[in-house]
Order: sequence, then C-alpha cells, then structure tokens
Amino acid sequence: MTEWTPDARELADLELLLSGAFAPLTGFLTSADASAVAENGTLSDGTPWPDPITLALPDDVPPGARVTLKDPEGAAVAVLTVEERDGHHAAGPVKALDVPAFGPFARLRRTPDEVRKDLPDGEILAVTMRGPLDSTVLEDVAATAEELEATVVLMPLVFGEGGPAVVRAALKASERLPGSTVVAVPLAPREDTEIDLELREHVARNYGATEHYAGPAPIVIPGPPHRRGLVVFFTGLSGSGKSTVARGLRDTLLERGGRTVTYLDGDVVRRLLSAGLTFSREDRDLNIRRIGFVAAEVARHGGLAICAPIAPYASTRDEVRAMAEEVGADFLLIHVATPLEECERRDRKGLYAKARAGLIPEFTGISDPYEEPDDAELVLDTTGMTVERSVSTVLNLLTSGGWIR
Repeated sequence: MTEWTPDARELADLELLLSGAFAPLTGFLTSADASAVAENGTLSDGTPWPDPITLALPDDVPPGARVTLKDPEGAAVAVLTVEERDGHHAAGPVKALDVPAFGPFARLRRTPDEVRKDLPDGEILAVTMRGPLDSTVLEDVAATAEELEATVVLMPLVFGEGGPAVVRAALKASERLPGSTVVAVPLAPREDTEIDLELREHVARNYGATEHYAGPAPIVIPGPPHRRGLVVFFTGLSGSGKSTVARGLRDTLLERGGRTVTYLDGDVVRRLLSAGLTFSREDRDLNIRRIGFVAAEVARHGGLAICAPIAPYASTRDEVRAMAEEVGADFLLIHVATPLEECERRDRKGLYAKARAGLIPEFTGISDPYEEPDDAELVLDTTGMTVERSVSTVLNLLTSGGWIR
C-alpha cells in the first residue's frame, strides 16, 4: 500500500472530513464535484458547498490504489481509496485508521456528534475565531446571545503555530460568557474571504449552530519570525536569576544586532512607570499590566521586548500574553524555576530574611503564593548553571523559532 504525508492544509481538511465537520463530504472531491464547486458553489448533486476539497498525490499513484495518509510524525491517520485522478489531485473516500493524536488542548478537539450531544435544545450561537475577541466584540456576542436566548459555542479555528494562542483567547473569552462552550476546530484559512466565511458557517452548522458570528480577523504583523514583534517574558521568584539572564540576553542581542531590543526590568519599572504602587495583589497586577502594555507596543512595531518581573499570578501573565498576541506579535514565556531554597540561599537583596522576620508582608514565595506556569515555552533552573549557559539556552529557543538569525 502506498504511503503519503499530505501538507498542513490537506491534513486539516482530512481531520474535518473524518470528524464529520465537513458533512456531507466523506472524502476528497472528484473532478466533477471540484469543477461544479468552482463554477457555481455546489457539489455535482446540487448540494451547496463553498470550496473544492482536494488532495495532491504523486503522479504514479493510479486510480484504484489505496493510500495510507500519515501525519508529519509518521503516524497513520487514514486510508484513501483513489477513485479518480485529475492531474496532481486524487479523489475518493477516506476512512480513519485511529483516533488522531493532538497536541495542545487535545481535550477541546471534539467531533460535531460529541458536541451536539452535550448542547441544550434551543438556539445555538457559534462564534468562529481566528484571533482574540476584544471587549467590544465580546459585548456584541453577549448581547446577540441574550437577544436570541442562545447558548454560545466558541470555535477557535486552530491552524499552524498560532493555534494554541487562538484557543487561549477563546478560553479567556469564555470566562466572560457564562455557560459557553469552547471547541477547537482545525479549519485552515482560505485566501478568498467570502469562501472562508462560507466554510466557517458550514462547519458551525454541522456543530449544531443555528446562528453564526464570525469573529474579526486578527491583527497580524506580516513576515517571517525574525521580522515580527516578540515579547520574551521572564517570570520567577525573587533571586531566581531571571533579571540576570534577561540582561544577559539583552546584551547578547545588542552585540549581535539585527533586532531592536527593549528591556523592561521589574525593579526599574517599579521606580519609574509604576512609582507609587504598593505590593498588594491589585497593585502588583497593575504593575504587570503596565509592563505588558509597553512590551506589546514595542512588539506592535516589530521590536523585541524583554521583561523580567516576578509576575506571580497566572491570570495576569495570561493577560500580558493576550496583549502581545492581539497586536500580532509572538510571545514566549520563560519560567526561571529556580527552587525557593536556592533563591533564599542567594538572597542578594536581603529580602527573604526580612520576609521571614515578618518585616515584608505579602512576599512572594513566603507569605504570598507564586503560581507556577503550565504554559511556559521554556523552563529554566539556574541552580549551578552559569549565566552564559542560561543565556545560551534562551538564545537557542529564539534561534530555533526563527526570531533571531
């Protein structure tokens, strides 16, 4: 049996074919169907359909062949029975071989049957998302749902590296829409915006939607990673080494050149941007939001911002990530996970000793919690690690992701 690995868009379409999200389609389109769709937006039997769903195969795969379709890791996903060839494209039904293996947020990749079974009777408002929803859009969604007396289903359209960010945005939006459900759907974008909208509506209907709300297109800074804005956000306990590593990263990037670098150290920001704030939870959150806002503005214009606050609370870190992603920038969370015992041993500023003596209230790690990230792109323990090696580890992440050359 022939084996073949489709490209990213074809694999996304394959997943939707197998899940039933592209119903009534059960396979890649024949030439007659593809031609009919291209001409008048219907399948050859007259069923409305917005876009030809095709698969390219090597020329030496004949009609009648059975082809095992694999994902990039080599796992067999489905079998295609080739009914006909039209140039490079093959058509025919597909049959799943196994439950797909998903990455981040796998629990949210549910089939239409699974979702419809859990939805209540009545109106269903599906909101398809390719980026975050701002406050104005969220208010509009809430008002629409209230008017229709509808249950809201948020459908982040996950495709490519930005998929997890869209899911995170949907989960945050869900917190402001009581009773809403989040379902991740791997619908690849189409260049023709009208076709893209029609596909979104079709998939939403298969998930049980009676009404569809298309979220606005996200703000995107075009170009490869090394030309996009980036926020590198270090978080960790006092004394963990985050500021030292962040400064080392800044210095190295300035020596290398090629990026506009802005460094926002927690202590410096406290003296300037956040002068007058206390160390209450509310003021600490406000301090982090201010850092996030400045960093996002740097990244909005293609710059690279490095931040190194303690940032003990997950919800506030999520807000900063959202700020960056809303302007089309990339965001990397670096958790400097040096253990509390090592941080106390260093105690360069004498803060832990004062906190243990009760002289500093609400001190992170002692009398106030530090919520360890579960979404960090890099976890770094600097215990026994030189500054040079720590900086090199972060640089490797930036290089491998294409943010620096």
